Order: sequence, then structure tokens, then C-alpha cells
Amino acid sequence: MVYAALSAHDQAAVLGWASTNVHNLRHDPVGCLVASAFVTQTFATAWPALIALAMFGANRVLGNWRTALLCAAGHVIGTLVSEGIVGYRVSRGLLPAADRYIIDVGPSYVVVSAIVVALLYGSWLARAAAALDLTLLVVVGNIFGGLSDLDVAAVGHATAMTVAAVVGSVLVWHLHRRQRRPLRQDQAIASAGQPAQPNASVRSGSTSAGRAGPGTSAPVIFSGSFRLRRPGLFRRVLSHRARRQTKLKP
Repeated sequence: MVYAALSAHDQAAVLGWASTNVHNLRHDPVGCLVASAFVTQTFATAWPALIALAMFGANRVLGNWRTALLCAAGHVIGTLVSEGIVGYRVSRGLLPAADRYIIDVGPSYVVVSAIVVALLYGSWLARAAAALDLTLLVVVGNIFGGLSDLDVAAVGHATAMTVAAVVGSVLVWHLHRRQRRPLRQDQAIASAGQPAQPNASVRSGSTSAGRAGPGTSAPVIFSGSFRLRRPGLFRRVLSHRARRQTKLKP
């Protein structure tokens, strides 16, 4: 909206600054990479709907920060690969030097990255929305036009979608792994909390402490693998108490 309100001269200045061409990537890579995703030359009113369709499915699969990471990876790597090819071809004389200053802006690399994850891992509704989004971009936007000639936009879109498939699969695997971890911990705690079976030696050979007689050996208390024997002083106290109880009986 802000860009649309500018004059034609100011719009041209913004496009020249935000474009992720070879010249800007060499002198201001961070600024142009960030700004180019928020500036577009064509279909300005359609992009909010296209972005919403793509992000709906991707966000439901990955969540907020993973979706942002995925889209950033697709946008950055798609731009670097496509513009890197341009820079190489210019340096070899295969393209004119003016191609180092081409206008390359738009959120399409971000959108196609989100579409890939929605198509691969989304629900049926998310997949339907992503398929509609991709169809519009391919048929109306012609995002793969000139791929055989290594066109900048076509190479960038193909690269962004490939990166999204790989990075998205890793993020989905990591997310599912984290979701399974609390269940495993709960199972371990539940199994650890089961009452232990009484030790055979305790069942067969020991008596209760209150009924230990003078000639009865002190019972052995087991706690897991740790064994504790009552000290001699405690044994004598128990014997003395048992003798007193015997004298008090009628």
C-alpha cells in the first residue's frame, strides 16, 4: 500500500534499491534480500490472497517459526542460485553487463516454498488451497517460463521449491520427533512407577521388626540394588523390647 502511494519516480527508486540483482547482492545483500520480499511490480492486489492460501497450509503443518524459517530459506537460496548463475554468465560474456542491474523483486519465492510443504504434508483442505495457488502462479504468473534458458525467475522458483521440499521434510521430521518424546518419557515414568516384586529372601526368611525374638536374626531390607542391614545397636534394642513384651504377658 505504501509502495502504491508513491510517485512513479519514487517507485522506480524503491525497485532499484530492493531488487536482488547481482549489483545489490554484492553491495547490500541483507537489505535487498529482506526488502525484495515485500515489493512487487505486478498483481499487487492479488498477492495477499495468494500468500494467505499458501501460508494457511504451511503454518498448520509447521507452526510459526518453522514456516518463517522455511520461507526464508527458499527465498534466500532461490535468489542466490538464480542471481549467481546470472553473475557467472555475465562474467563469461554470455549475458550483457546490464543484466547485473535487472529488477528482481516479489514474494513469489516465499509463496512457492510454503506451497510445497502444504502439498506434501498438509490436510486435504490445505492441499487443495495450495494446488489452486500453484495453478494460478503457473498459468497466470508463468513462474517457470524460460526455465530451459536459465531465466532468473524460473530458476529461482525451481530452486526455492526444491529447497522447501528438503528443508520442510527435515522440519516435519523434527517436529514429529519432539511430539513423540513426551509420550516416551511418560511411558518410562509409568513403567518405573510400577511396584517392585518383593525379594524372595525377604518373603521367606524375615519377620516383622515388632516380633523379632532374641535368637532371630535381623531382617535384611532391600531397596532396588541397594541393601541395608540393621546395625547391632538397633538389634539389641529390638531384643530388649521383645523380652519386655514377653514378661508383660499374663
